[in-house]
Amino acid sequence: MKKQLDAVGTVLRKELTDALRDRRTLLAVLVSSVLMGPLILVAISGLVASLESRAEQREVYVSGMANAPTLRNFLERQTYTVKEAPADYEAQLRKSRFSDPVVVVQPDFESTLARGESPVVEIVSDSANQRSEASTGRIERLLGGFGRERAVLNLALRGVAVQLLEPIEVEERDLASTQTRATRITGMLPYFVMMAVLYGALNAALDTTAGERERGSLEPLLMNPAQRWAIVVGKWGAVASVSMLIAVLSSFSFLPGQWVLQSDTLAAMFRYGLREALLFLVVLLPFAAALSALLMAVAIRCKTFKEAQASATIVLLATSLLPLINVFNLGGEAPWHLWVPALAQNTLMTRVLKGEGFGVAEIVIPLFVCAVLAAGGVWFVARMLRHAALK
Repeated sequence: MKKQLDAVGTVLRKELTDALRDRRTLLAVLVSSVLMGPLILVAISGLVASLESRAEQREVYVSGMANAPTLRNFLERQTYTVKEAPADYEAQLRKSRFSDPVVVVQPDFESTLARGESPVVEIVSDSANQRSEASTGRIERLLGGFGRERAVLNLALRGVAVQLLEPIEVEERDLASTQTRATRITGMLPYFVMMAVLYGALNAALDTTAGERERGSLEPLLMNPAQRWAIVVGKWGAVASVSMLIAVLSSFSFLPGQWVLQSDTLAAMFRYGLREALLFLVVLLPFAAALSALLMAVAIRCKTFKEAQASATIVLLATSLLPLINVFNLGGEAPWHLWVPALAQNTLMTRVLKGEGFGVAEIVIPLFVCAVLAAGGVWFVARMLRHAALK
């Protein structure tokens, strides 16, 4: 038994040395883990900061503002700057060259308002233009305020109590915590972390199986007296180590990544510390081990590295598509989610970002599934190496 364990250690050291010499692996470790956290947070905070800056500018683009001096007076009293919309604003909105919705005022606005009727005001935007669509709600609330002010003035002139306009008072109470609200923006982070772990294991897993088979270096290795399972465990340990290293670096990269947040709002809402990073690792490390074994099992049946890349597509698709169930499932989490690889990890990491965490009972199921997948993958690779000669 000691000889077999020594063989495992020898193969493990050899594979780790080869992996660290591979520039593709080193590039994957650097880009997908060390830089991922800061880059993603910079992109998200940049988007939030741009939306906040646009809201702070308090600008309204209007077409036909000369037809509504009353509306202009209201907008300026709300400290908004009224700007004339471009003549071809519709074409610019469709082509995303213009990023603000346009208020269109009809020529008979003032005369209709003087008769006590309701003039028509259009808010023109393009739902495919996300930047203009994001400001539509703000313009709707602004025009709604103008309508309420006019209604209150009309009632006051007729001696009618203003309270008749709003017979009830509606107050909103949001049960979501600050961290939960932040996940509407940062909820994509677990997905990117899992993709980094996946692609980190991909090159190492394919190179240590199909790559060595293509280069002809696998046959001399199999001529050693060590048992097949010892060789396979050593190879799997090396691939899993690379994948786990990426998981560790990715999880901890969000800690310094918070230093580069450009949005004060996002910085106040995003709570990610040492506890969250460690909980991420509890979820990711078994997942990295299972992915490594699965990719090796897929690649061992291939004769070339390119063929293995094509065959691994099914693992890539499954890992990237399964977490999307949470996006399209409006009913919330279901117990069976914890039994589905990738989906379970995405669910648990999202809970961590929400500040909810998870208990031992909830991590046991994904851990069991990952252990079964890892054991099955290692067994399959050993079985393939034990039988037919490799050519």
